[in-house]
Amino acid sequence: MSVAVVTLVHGRRAHLRAQHASLVHGGPPDHYVVAAMGDPTVRSWRPGPPQPVVVDVELEGGMLPLAAARNAAASRALDLGADVLVFLDVDCLAGPSLVGAYAHAVRRAPDVLWSGPVTYLPPPGPDGYPLDGLDALDDPHPARPAPAPGEQQLGGDPDLFWSLSFALHADAWRRTGGFFEGYVGYGAEDTDFAATAASAGLALGWLGGARAYHQHHPTSSPPVEHLADILLNGALFRRRWGRWPMEGWLEAFERMGLVEREDGEWRLTPSGRTAAHA
Repeated sequence: MSVAVVTLVHGRRAHLRAQHASLVHGGPPDHYVVAAMGDPTVRSWRPGPPQPVVVDVELEGGMLPLAAARNAAASRALDLGADVLVFLDVDCLAGPSLVGAYAHAVRRAPDVLWSGPVTYLPPPGPDGYPLDGLDALDDPHPARPAPAPGEQQLGGDPDLFWSLSFALHADAWRRTGGFFEGYVGYGAEDTDFAATAASAGLALGWLGGARAYHQHHPTSSPPVEHLADILLNGALFRRRWGRWPMEGWLEAFERMGLVEREDGEWRLTPSGRTAAHA
């Protein structure tokens, strides 16, 4: 019986090193599984315990296979004997109680898909983020539930699930069948997974003690650089679940003149086709 923390990486080496340091600082998991997506340099990384177990995953047409990479990493964690799977985005630092809180909650309630609050951090200072002072930076994203440390909420909306930070029991993972690997590139695979988990009878829970801290990097809102992926993956989700995900972004793209909706389907406009191939 053991706990595995799973992450995915393509580049972002400084963020990966900082995440590892945060896990060491808070009490490391039994296993640390890193799915390296088109990034063979990760195999030469030797940070010390917990020594990462690296799973190599090829890119698909130059795009990141996020769903397939999570499945490959989870499969390796199960082979290592993990009964608790903790998925943590490579950009996220683990709060000092994250691993322990997830492990405790998952073993007490193995039929719940658990998520913890995530704080988006400002740019770090010259010495990086203070692992001893993450609590002082705590400011969870307002779009998701954020129970206080020691508290939890059950019965959440699956559409609020995000893959930045979550955990579940090995048996629950097997019930879901993992992430649907038809999704390649950015968007929708996590919403699909939450819908799949709900259809498998798993509840969604929010765990205050499992706090994560998202390291700063440049972003755009809406993410125009992922426009083509969002349309492609959104259409796949629509075929599987009968509705479009990510509609807030799609509506923002519409206001920008990049997409249009016709007969319930979102399509690129001429301007959108130019942007998608830029």
